[in-house]
Amino acid sequence: MYKILVVDDEEKIRELIGKYAKFEGHAVDFATDGMEAVEKCRENTYDVIIMDIMMPNLDGFSACREIRKHSDVPILMLSARGEEYDKINGFELGVDDYVVKPFSPKELMLRVEAIMKRSQKNEVQPEIDIYKSEGLEVNFTARRVYVDGEEVGLSPKEYDLLFYMIKNKDIALTREKLINKVWGYDFFGGDRTLDTHIKLLRKSLGKYSEYIVTLRGVGYRYSDGN
Repeated sequence: MYKILVVDDEEKIRELIGKYAKFEGHAVDFATDGMEAVEKCRENTYDVIIMDIMMPNLDGFSACREIRKHSDVPILMLSARGEEYDKINGFELGVDDYVVKPFSPKELMLRVEAIMKRSQKNEVQPEIDIYKSEGLEVNFTARRVYVDGEEVGLSPKEYDLLFYMIKNKDIALTREKLINKVWGYDFFGGDRTLDTHIKLLRKSLGKYSEYIVTLRGVGYRYSDGN
């Protein structure tokens, strides 16, 4: 059983999600806007948050940004829009998954289950504590990344992706392999999600983005030249 926070300004949406979540045996709490969601997250602990983007007082993106300051709780975003910008913005803020309205309540619950399985698997088990190459330093244990002495903040999946690629340095990794290992076999997304995360990761690594080599028609390879 998971404790789920459902955040949406539409009462019918809250009721629909709550009905299916309770049917699956989960405990459900509700918030009507981003401001209320942030307050509830300060006062309570949740296993996963299902949150709409377009809301009054404080939108979903802003609420996610505030929640991420003190919590890594998995967040699934709901939106009536499907532009790539929304997805990129959400991934940059640390959103774990993204569902466009209208959606199937059954599929939504499956996505929640998939998110929880991925967060509990902790598949990426680093064999070394510290990795260094030129000015790039990765502390696996503390989940911290430094570029030329400055710490850079990554989303949870960007950390997992970078860790997995470093641990498999100089190995050609297919898109399917990366998705399966980092997101899990039951992931509902596809190549676009992976490519978006690679793009964001490269941006964070700055000049060391060249370590992530694109293998056209195959996937990616991490190579620092050492």
